Parts: sequence; structure tokens; C-alpha cells
Amino acid sequence: MLGGARLLLRRMSTVAKDQNCIFCKIIDGKIPSMKLAETEKTLAFMDIGPIAKGHSLVIPKYHAAKLHELPDEHMAEILPLAGKIARALGCQDYNVLQNNGRIAHQMVDHVHFHIIPKPNDTEGLGIGWPTQEADKEELKAYCDKVKEKL
Repeated sequence: MLGGARLLLRRMSTVAKDQNCIFCKIIDGKIPSMKLAETEKTLAFMDIGPIAKGHSLVIPKYHAAKLHELPDEHMAEILPLAGKIARALGCQDYNVLQNNGRIAHQMVDHVHFHIIPKPNDTEGLGIGWPTQEADKEELKAYCDKVKEKL
């Protein structure tokens, strides 16, 4: 019985869903999508509010709000599928964007990657990159602190 319970828990952990999540509803077919591709653990579809022609999303079928909450086995197929989508779109220039949390501009609480073609200077994603000069000693100390946690 214990082995059966473990198997059931393992299956449940590989198909985590949130019945209120729009992306989980798309995965379950409860909301239609313009599906591009699907693997065992991922789904790719066209964004219905695109910022450029071909703007697509790649999502894990496992519900996790943020990337660090997604089990490793559900990350393995995401970027290979994103690369295939970019090739199929014929993008020479494009952004792959993934946000985590409201102040980081995440609007849907389900991990998702945007593939956004950048056909010219005016279409696609426009971003600023406000770099700062780093104190090298502080940066090294912080690097060491993070490495200890890995």
C-alpha cells in the first residue's frame, strides 16, 4: 500500500494544476488556444495579445507561479521547444522573456516564456537596461554567498 501511495503522490506532483489558472485551463482544453506544439511536459501557443507578429508562449504543463518553484524535470523541455518555435517563426532577432512576480511584470501566475520576434526597431519588445557600476569587493562577497547556497 505504501508503494501505491508514493506512486499516486508522484503522479500528482507531475501534473500540478490550479483550476483557477488561465494557462492550466488552456492545458486542459477548457479554453481554446492556437496551439503551435506540445510535448509531454510543455505547451506552446500564440499569444492572443501579441506585441509583434508571431509572439508566442511556451509553458510547462505543471502549475508553478515562479520559475524557482518549478521542478527541474518540468524545465527540461521548455527552452528546446522555445528554440524550435523561434526557428519556425523565422526570427533573426527576438527576445525570450520570463517574468517572476508582479513587480517583475508577471501578469499570469503560471511560469511562461514569451518568444517575441523583433523584426525592426519599432515592433516587438522595447526595454531599457539601467546598468550600474558594481563595487567589485561587494560583488565578489555576494557571489561567494550565493555559491554557498547552490
